Amino acid sequence: MSMTRAVAGMMAAALMAGCAHVSEAARDDGKPEYVVKRANAVPALDGNWDSPVWQKANELRVDKFYPLNQKPNPEAHRPVTLARTLYGDKGLYVHFKVDDCYVRSIETKYHGKVWEDACVEFFVKPKADRGYFNFEINCGGTMLLSYHENPEYKGPADRPPDSVPWDLASQVKIFHTMPEVVEPEITEPTTWHIEYFIPFALFEAYIGPLGPIDGQTWEANYYKCAENNSHPHWASWSPIFGKLDFHQPEYFGILKFEQ
Repeated sequence: MSMTRAVAGMMAAALMAGCAHVSEAARDDGKPEYVVKRANAVPALDGNWDSPVWQKANELRVDKFYPLNQKPNPEAHRPVTLARTLYGDKGLYVHFKVDDCYVRSIETKYHGKVWEDACVEFFVKPKADRGYFNFEINCGGTMLLSYHENPEYKGPADRPPDSVPWDLASQVKIFHTMPEVVEPEITEPTTWHIEYFIPFALFEAYIGPLGPIDGQTWEANYYKCAENNSHPHWASWSPIFGKLDFHQPEYFGILKFEQ
């Protein structure tokens, strides 16, 4: 999400949705925690939220919405966005389910302005002393992927930060249930899914060997946004403060990998 507009006031009221296997624990510092379970099989990447593989995973809610002024609009669009994450021997699996309206998606170029469309985003920081990756994918399956180095890190870097080249980004396998282009906007209720696989090798190309994933603790945030439609909105899993900018790793929540 490429915005730096200031936000006055705190978050609008969260939309609560009942669901099973919800992992919403909070630490003393208020940051949410999510337990990433090991997949008992390789997800099919077919958008099946209720498959036996995905039923094992915890759910989280992307339900912290942000107003653009001090007067939150109770009639503003609040899509119900759930996410699940699993890990396997070779990488991470991420699945978003969105009960949405006012769905529009027109970007089809890698690293284009996907955040302006109906979009879900996963920002993740595997190592505490290194940078983070932002996976931004619109409902049509088009991705923006960048790496942002920790400015305090002084060690060697295998690759420069900024946009991830396509030879690496293409290793992310994406399934989407909506057409590549959604235009005109769909105004009626619509459920859509984004499900994808991220190889650990992609992370390691920037931050070096990860080692055994079991028992590790990472930092991350999950987002839902749409800027260029009739009902713009911005939401996160772990709350952000001060400005409407998803690029605030100090507010990432915690991912704990099941041993």
